[in-house]
Amino acid sequence: MAAVSDVQRLQARVEELERWVYGSGGTRGSRKVADGLVKVQVALGNIASKRERVKILYKKIEDLIKYLDPEYIDRIAIPDASKLQFILAEEQFILSQIALLEQVEALVPMLDSAHIKGTSLAVPEHATRLQRLAQIHIQQQAPVLTLTCYQTILLSKQFVQWDELLCQLEAAKQVKPAEE
Repeated sequence: MAAVSDVQRLQARVEELERWVYGSGGTRGSRKVADGLVKVQVALGNIASKRERVKILYKKIEDLIKYLDPEYIDRIAIPDASKLQFILAEEQFILSQIALLEQVEALVPMLDSAHIKGTSLAVPEHATRLQRLAQIHIQQQAPVLTLTCYQTILLSKQFVQWDELLCQLEAAKQVKPAEE
């Protein structure tokens, strides 16, 4: 019940915001918003054309974008000769990576094989095999569990017998020194 009232409150809030943005007339209200945006754009254009500093700024926007590029510092700070030396120093690593990529590319046909892709012919065959193996596993698991339980019981009995024997030997050893 509380969730329904929350939803109704949210819907009422959305409707209120839509009336505020678009006005109460629907499409007529959206025209008001569009007209307002056009007026703002025209006003900004008029201001920019009257101010010399803004004109200069508009002309230098391309330079600003270039300076704000994160790679700009790398282009200025690291000369091409240094970049070349870095690449030559990493030549062996690059060549080894190329060799590994060529090996991967040579193995791509194996990845495209029918058995890996699971075509309609291969999947049912493997599914029936897997089902048969699962049944065999379940059949073999029952005797193993029985044997394991039996062995556990036998080991428990053996440990109890050893414990009794050990207790008897300890008791006999304690009695003898007292008699002497």
